[in-house]
Amino acid sequence: MNKLRKSLFIGLFALLLLPLTSVLAAEQTRYLVHSNSQFWKNAFNARHEFKDGFTANLNDWQLRFAKILGVAVEPVGILQILPEEEIKAPKTNTKARPMPSDQISWGMEMIYGSSELTSTSGGEGVKVAVVDTGITASHPDLKSRLVKCKDFTSARFPMVNGKCEDKNGHGTHISGIVAADGGMDGLGIYGVAPAAGLYAFKVCTVNGTCYADDVAAAIINAADDGANIINLSLGSDRPSSLIDEGVAYAVSKGVLIVGAAGNDGPYSESIDYPAANVGVVAVGAFDILLKIADWSSRGINSQTTPLVIEAKDMELAAPGVNIESTWNNGGYTFLSGTSMAAPFVSGLAAKFWADLPLETENPAQVVRELLQKNTMDIDAIGEDDASGFGFSKILSQP
Repeated sequence: MNKLRKSLFIGLFALLLLPLTSVLAAEQTRYLVHSNSQFWKNAFNARHEFKDGFTANLNDWQLRFAKILGVAVEPVGILQILPEEEIKAPKTNTKARPMPSDQISWGMEMIYGSSELTSTSGGEGVKVAVVDTGITASHPDLKSRLVKCKDFTSARFPMVNGKCEDKNGHGTHISGIVAADGGMDGLGIYGVAPAAGLYAFKVCTVNGTCYADDVAAAIINAADDGANIINLSLGSDRPSSLIDEGVAYAVSKGVLIVGAAGNDGPYSESIDYPAANVGVVAVGAFDILLKIADWSSRGINSQTTPLVIEAKDMELAAPGVNIESTWNNGGYTFLSGTSMAAPFVSGLAAKFWADLPLETENPAQVVRELLQKNTMDIDAIGEDDASGFGFSKILSQP
């Protein structure tokens, strides 16, 4: 009888808390609740489920209630997109068809090893998930590339299918570097792999903040949806067990994950998470003179086993300074950051992947090795803290 009364009390108390949710929505904080109890999942309106529990938006009353009953909770980490400078929206282009200043950015010329490029190619059949701020699906250079569109930032639902509007611009910029195809008229800008398909998974808000549980859920969802490559141009100084779980799951499903190393350089051991995770290809940034940007984070390669990627190691470097790409107003803009460097590698990975024989075993690992092999030194000779194996580019086709 006492157990029944206690259960009724808990249920009634939880119900009393629910109306407060809408009132205090603006003050809610995301928490990981260390319980797999269906009761608590229902009482706290579970958002995402993980091995160690579930996440939910909890107000002060709910936190106190959980503490009284001995339910362990901890805040969910927050990540940021990784442009070096603050994003400022360019003026809206009033032309019927906005035009880039150059259809082939200097970064594309570097990747392809040619200053005579008029277009790019490759990536057929490969699916790249851009886990970011969303995408401008109507952009003329991206609309033919978009395959899936999902929003993980909704306050009401853990995931909304068919919605991924980019109110920030960062995700649209990243997507263009990966796979912009110049548009149906051929007048737009080109990405590294213009035949690749894009999954636009929105996990970051308009101000560029991203809850770790939403990022982890998107990574898992992308793997389940058949993505071959996942681009993570976001990061934090602290690791997240939830994102680590998502990365491990995706890698086990044969997905290659590429991440921006961060903009905390030139200090040693400054690489951000999740790029510092050994399951993620960490990418630093350099400029048009092949000089590593001062702000590009550094790994600890000089302290670890040579030519073996370990946690907190830098793996590759790519163009990341003054990169022109697609923007969320239907036009184009320039941004700098390791955010911009990572999608060059994701696009190159898509090109390599598309050229692999169908019978290739573990294509993600094969492509990762190709990225390491097809490099040129741009900092110190051999592996180094700033550029890892070096600048990954098209030296030879797989």
